[in-house]
Amino acid sequence: MRRGDIRTALLLALKDGPAHGYELIGRLEEKSGGTWRPSPGSVYPTLQLFEDEGLVRSEQQDGKRVYELTDAGRTEAAERVERFGSTPWDNDTDYATEFQGLIKSAVQLVAAAKQIGRQGDPSQMERATTAIRATGKELYKILSED
Repeated sequence: MRRGDIRTALLLALKDGPAHGYELIGRLEEKSGGTWRPSPGSVYPTLQLFEDEGLVRSEQQDGKRVYELTDAGRTEAAERVERFGSTPWDNDTDYATEFQGLIKSAVQLVAAAKQIGRQGDPSQMERATTAIRATGKELYKILSED
């Protein structure tokens, strides 16, 4: 998801109905295909700012602060989609597919490591540890390329 879209994303997630902060985090993770899970440290201050700006109202329900869009919030959400031409997660379909492939590969690596840990002898575990460390270094090397 594009950086800085927390405002738009939260406003649009609230269009689906009232929610507390962690529900909104889950909605955004779902809408982005699992590629983005904003931190509470970015969500809650933004929700408080929305309340200060009159875009949302909140109330305590079952011990949780639940946020709901106001008319001004619905208008702001619609204006943001119109201004940017889409929702924050609409433009990231290719990225989402690539991200899901990366995560699937990482899960398979962890499964293989667990199997070696359960069934391998000490020599196999040592070789696997060396291979995983080398893979980690290679990943950081890829990230550092321009």
